Amino acid sequence: MTNSRSVVRLAVATEDTKRPASTRGIAERREPKRGKRDSRESERPDSTVDDGEPAAQRGPGGGKRDVTSNNRCWELRRVHRNLNNVSTKQHRIAELAKRSPELVFTSLAHLIDLEWLLEAYRRTRKDGAVGVDGQTAADYEANLSANLQSLLDRVRSGSYRAPPVRRVRIPKGNSSETRPIGIPTFEDKLLQRAVLMLLEPVYEQDFCDFSYGFRPGRSTHQAIAATWTHTMDLWGGFVLEVDLRKFFDTLDHGH
Repeated sequence: MTNSRSVVRLAVATEDTKRPASTRGIAERREPKRGKRDSRESERPDSTVDDGEPAAQRGPGGGKRDVTSNNRCWELRRVHRNLNNVSTKQHRIAELAKRSPELVFTSLAHLIDLEWLLEAYRRTRKDGAVGVDGQTAADYEANLSANLQSLLDRVRSGSYRAPPVRRVRIPKGNSSETRPIGIPTFEDKLLQRAVLMLLEPVYEQDFCDFSYGFRPGRSTHQAIAATWTHTMDLWGGFVLEVDLRKFFDTLDHGH
């Protein structure tokens, strides 16, 4: 990373604002003069986003109407509607991170709402292996609205605990050896995706241009092309490939 950014704490901002300014860990700025509007108000990632009630739950005159538990029409409409809301928040986060590299983001968790979780659900793979609970994506979708609300409540209250991963072994290359991998539950994958959607706009501003691993808009083929171009410029240099045998298996995971 080109710039070292302090660790991001996913903490709700309500308690943070009650502490003295010197303990928040946010890049401090001078108080604006009386009569002038604080420019930071327009820099909040969620300042332009309407997090109100879904339009599908309002009647023609704006009043609420009943929605049955098995009526998922509003959920399908929200998939198309909430993408703009989530993209707007991510764009605002990226703008802040790029404009102020020294800024420490101490509060991002409050941006996760039902719209955010629904978009995270849309981006999560549905054909992956199941976790320890045996729940598939189809099982989760059968009661999607209630499941997302329950997940949001647990995340905001701090009571969410990631379940154990299911350990399986997959073939390793063309040999007879196997590689152990852990498979989370579908709900945990969904929440991991939601957190990734928060952190990615921040750290994308810091990553080096030659980094291609698991980054949006970048692929293995682009990495190969960049490697080939750089290798052709070496004029007699060497390329060294090192592979440590069972490196991860031999690590002390107690630390």
